[in-house]
Amino acid sequence: MSILQDLWLRAWATTAVPDASALLVIALVALACVILAWPAVRMAVTVCHEAGHAVAATLSGRSLKGIRLHSDTSGVTLTRGKPTGAGMVFTLLAGYPAASLVGMVAAAVAGTGHAVAMLWLLVGLLALMLLKIRNAYGALVVVAIGAILALATWYAPAHVLVWLAYGLAWLLLIAGPRPVLELALSRGRATAGSDAAQLAGLTRLPRMLWIALWLSGTVGALVLGTVLMLPGIMPGVG
Repeated sequence: MSILQDLWLRAWATTAVPDASALLVIALVALACVILAWPAVRMAVTVCHEAGHAVAATLSGRSLKGIRLHSDTSGVTLTRGKPTGAGMVFTLLAGYPAASLVGMVAAAVAGTGHAVAMLWLLVGLLALMLLKIRNAYGALVVVAIGAILALATWYAPAHVLVWLAYGLAWLLLIAGPRPVLELALSRGRATAGSDAAQLAGLTRLPRMLWIALWLSGTVGALVLGTVLMLPGIMPGVG
């Protein structure tokens, strides 16, 4: 059997969904990571954030110039196009909800028994993102994350990959609201060039309105993801 055939079979193999107690343990581990290892987790959230800007810019017809990731866990996505209008608003709007959206998709796909396919999909998306990375540190981060996921999907047993897929889903869903809260609590120069400040300048709507929208969206995604992965947590659901 060729490597490509083996890869295809592994990617589309179905796996059993863990029971509720195992998923709850995975959720608690993810919560601990968000609390105790926030810088590393925040970098993963930043990768999703900048990818969200990049995808939104492409969908809205803007030209994607490049993405930079920095060691302080910040990032920037550079696009070319009209500096005002719906395309620019959509591009700026898409960053903060991106990690929560990826978490929701990961939970939904893993729930169908295709956890391995979901992990390989993430590897493919990271490879595409790498083509637009414009600094060495950013390239190192994307390659490292992609390599870890690729090696895991190739060598790890199926049940470990299921735990990993759900762990990533929980991690991104739990972590999603935190950068929004950090932005809400920031003051002065720290907020001057933020997505919320730029949206306020473009739309004349208050900065805090955009932050409230992101916060409600990321918290809502966490609630929906929890119901999706632990349907018994709410009576009459699942």
